[in-house]
Amino acid sequence: MLHRTILAVALTSASAVHSQTNLPFTLDWRFEGPAAPYFAAIDNGNFAALDLNVTVAAGDGSLDAIPKVATGAFPVGMADINSLIKFLDQNPGAPVIGAMMIYDKPPFAIIGRRSLGIDDTPQSLEGKILGAPPPDGAWAQFPIFAAENDLDVSAITVEPVGFPTREPMLAEGNVAAITGFSFTSYLNTARLGVPEDDLVTLLMADHGVELYGNVVIVNTDYAEANPEVISNFLQGVAEGWAAAIADPEAVIPLLISRNPAADAELELRRLQLSIEDNVATEWVMENGFGIIDDARLATSLDQIATTYEFVNAPDASLYFTNAYLPEGGFSLAE
Repeated sequence: MLHRTILAVALTSASAVHSQTNLPFTLDWRFEGPAAPYFAAIDNGNFAALDLNVTVAAGDGSLDAIPKVATGAFPVGMADINSLIKFLDQNPGAPVIGAMMIYDKPPFAIIGRRSLGIDDTPQSLEGKILGAPPPDGAWAQFPIFAAENDLDVSAITVEPVGFPTREPMLAEGNVAAITGFSFTSYLNTARLGVPEDDLVTLLMADHGVELYGNVVIVNTDYAEANPEVISNFLQGVAEGWAAAIADPEAVIPLLISRNPAADAELELRRLQLSIEDNVATEWVMENGFGIIDDARLATSLDQIATTYEFVNAPDASLYFTNAYLPEGGFSLAE
């Protein structure tokens, strides 16, 4: 009788595991602090409770993640919505769309040193050397930032730099400022020994840039065939972010278990900065997590058009859908 009971339990467990939908998810970047919420959703059982077996893959930028989802190699992923907009303009009809806004404020920023003449005003960049990696997402938005703040770009010397040398050049004083993600370049420069009170962050979103940031993207063919899977996935993502916001320290070990070489203290700071500056914004806390403001998206399209020539007339409905979100989005309170 005991053997039959054990066998029945084993078969039931196997059936439960088998019933879960395997869902590979690609990030746009490496396993750093802001990736911890997705591991929290896995390890805390949020995805499993929704009958999902989610696996997370590291990425190498939005231009790497978007094609992975568009081709169906990954049904879901993470990418910068501005890169997605340009991708869809250049690849009309590609089966990919934004389905859940994560960064209400994008982390595009200028990181400068006060000792080298950079202060809290964009105009302080004039007459200085700005280090910018050509493929950098923040550098791609710099023309909008410059236009919104009436900067004399001819008075700014732009020094093309590589990603590995960007923060070292700022730390060594070879450039007065750099473009980058706020929570990445700031902390990486401080880690190189630059006192934090010597660093200034000019978040582009605080200086006239109305763009959105990273968004969960879905393959539209997969989503249309599996709408409940996508809705459940987005719910699990929201629960993971709610856990990270409630206790950032608790989710960092889940990240470190996937990236043992990472500095836990550094990644905690990175996660906290992303929460404060990009995710749990005043607008999100008042209106809901995951949704967008249609008027703001329209404004962002106008801003993109100031530096990018659309091949096709921009259409907001091609870039974001709330079809898989609850009305009013999610609450970030656990």
